[in-house]
Amino acid sequence: MAAPATTAPAPPGRRKSVIGTRRTVAFLFLLPALVLLGALVVYPIGYSLIRSFYNANGDGFAGFDNYKAIFTDDGIRTALKNNIIWVVFAPTLSTALGLVFAVLTERIRWGTAFKLVVFMPMAISMLAAGIIFRLVYDQDPDKGVANAVWVGVHDTFARSSAFPNAHPGRESPLKPDQGGFVTTAAVHAGQPVSLPLVGVAPDQMPDGAKPAVAAVSDPGKVTGSTWQDFTRGKGVGRLGAPDPSELGYDGMRVEAVKDGTVVASAEAAADGTFTLPAAADGAVLRLPASNFKQPYNGVDWLGPSLVTPAIIGSYIWMWAGFAMVLIAAGLAGVPRELLEAARVDGATEWQVFRKVTVPLLAPVLAVVTVTLMINVLKVFDLVYIIAPGSSQDDANVLALELYRKGFSEGQPGIASAIAVFLLLLVIPVMWFNVRRLRREERR
Repeated sequence: MAAPATTAPAPPGRRKSVIGTRRTVAFLFLLPALVLLGALVVYPIGYSLIRSFYNANGDGFAGFDNYKAIFTDDGIRTALKNNIIWVVFAPTLSTALGLVFAVLTERIRWGTAFKLVVFMPMAISMLAAGIIFRLVYDQDPDKGVANAVWVGVHDTFARSSAFPNAHPGRESPLKPDQGGFVTTAAVHAGQPVSLPLVGVAPDQMPDGAKPAVAAVSDPGKVTGSTWQDFTRGKGVGRLGAPDPSELGYDGMRVEAVKDGTVVASAEAAADGTFTLPAAADGAVLRLPASNFKQPYNGVDWLGPSLVTPAIIGSYIWMWAGFAMVLIAAGLAGVPRELLEAARVDGATEWQVFRKVTVPLLAPVLAVVTVTLMINVLKVFDLVYIIAPGSSQDDANVLALELYRKGFSEGQPGIASAIAVFLLLLVIPVMWFNVRRLRREERR
C-alpha cells in the first residue's frame, strides 16, 4: 500500500511574509476608523486637556486655577451637586421601573404591546422630549397636563372658590374682614338684606347662576340676596338693586356672627337669595374668606425646589423602556426550572422575585445601571430645554455649565477643565464595566 502524501511546511520566510501581508491589509481596513477616532475623539480630548491649563484668552498659562474654579465657583458647585443627585436617582429608578415592567409583562397576554408603548419614548429625541415636558409641567392647569391632573385631584376633595376677585362696590354695606367681608350694621328678622358685590367676569360666574332677584321679607327669619351688581353700559342698571341682566352668587356662603361666634349659616341659591333662622336676628352677616380664596393652580414643577426632580422624571419616562427591553432579554434566559423549583418549595412570588429572579439578573441589572450612569453624567438637552431661565441655575448640571462657560460666558479654559473633569468621572464607571465584561467572558 502506498504511503499517504504529506504537505511540506512553508518556509519560515514565506510564513512571515503572509503574516505581514495580513497585518498590512487589516491595518488598511482599520485606518479610516482610526483616522476618524483620532480626529473626533483623541484630538478633542488632548486639546481640551491642554486648553484647560490656559486662561480665557488662551495666551497665558493658568496652571490649576481652572480646576480650582470647579470647586469654588457657586454655579459649578450647584451643577456638581445636581449631577450627584442625577447619578444616584435617575439610573436607579429607571432600572427599578424597567425591572418591574419586564417581570410583570411576562404575565400578561398583551405584554408585547405594553413593551412597545413603554419603549416608544426612546424613538423621540431629547430635544422633542424636552419640549413635550416643558408643556407637561406648565404652571397653567389649562396647558400643563401635570397640573391639570393635580388640580383635578385637589378640587375633588377641596373645592376652589368661584369668586376669587369679588369685592364690595360703591355704596356697599360691606367692609373687609380677615380676607372676607362683614356688614357694617347688624341685621334683623323681617328686614331683607342686600349684599351686592362686583369684580367677577360674566364668563367666570358659576354655571348654575340665575338672574338675581331681591329677597322676600319673612317676619321670623333673616333673608337677603347677594349678586353681581354690575350691568354693562353707562347709566344702565340700578346700583344696590338686582337688574334683569345681573346674576346671583350661586353657592356664596353667608354666616351670622354674634360676639365673634357663628350662630347660623347658609348658602345662596342660584338666584343669590339666602335665608337664615331667627337666631341670626341682631347679628352681623359675614361673607367668609373661603368664598374669595384664589383657585388652586397646582404645583410649581419648574420652580427652584422641584425643577431637578421634574426633569429626572422626564428622563425616566424616556429611559425606563430601554432598561425594560434589556432586562426582559436577560429574563428570557433565566432557567424556568429554578423559578418553578422555588415555588414548589413553598416560596411566595415576592420571595421568588427577590431571592431568585433578581440575583440571576444581577449581571444585566449592572449593565443597565452602569450604562445609564454614564448617560446621566452627560445629560444636557433636557435640562437646557425644560428648565426656564428663572430656575436654570437651580437645575444646572456639569454638561450645561460646560456649555454656558464655553459659549455664553467666554471662559473656554474653565469649560475645558469641566470637560476633563467629566471624563475623569466617566473613566471609573467605564473601567468597572469593562472589568465586569472580562470577568463574564472568563466564565
